[in-house]
Amino acid sequence: MSEPKNPFEPADVVWQPVSGRLVTVRLIPLGLVLGLPLLGSAAAAALSGIAGLWAIPAVLALLLVWGAVLVPRQVRAVGYAERDDDLLIRRGVMFRSLVVVPYGRMQFVDVHAGPLDRWAGVASVQLHTASASSDAAIPGLVPAEAARLRDRLAARGEARLAGL
Repeated sequence: MSEPKNPFEPADVVWQPVSGRLVTVRLIPLGLVLGLPLLGSAAAAALSGIAGLWAIPAVLALLLVWGAVLVPRQVRAVGYAERDDDLLIRRGVMFRSLVVVPYGRMQFVDVHAGPLDRWAGVASVQLHTASASSDAAIPGLVPAEAARLRDRLAARGEARLAGL
């Protein structure tokens, strides 16, 4: 009996990683969401003199450290690969996901970047298909790569649709 293959690692696929700048883009909101309440609760605990209130900043500090460790691992797990007939997108550390989007099913390709993304120099490519449940997005691409991928995927999608 042969070893079962890993469904998240197709054979002969070279994964392209996303930019490491995505770590910064994801850590800044985490720092704001957890860091500001951490400072406020630590100040409240210090000023009140109630020892039990220190549990709140302790929990927030643990969550902040956990997020700071987890986010870089999550970003390293994101990747994409272009094959002859489809695009593969993987993500996830604990809960892994592999999305396969056939070029002929793509309706349009969208590139977007919010203010924090633009500040960090990254963009996201979103693939839209006829399926409402399609979750095909590649975050954290350098803008030049996002534009190249958008144009390439649009051209491949048009070529596949023309053959139908």
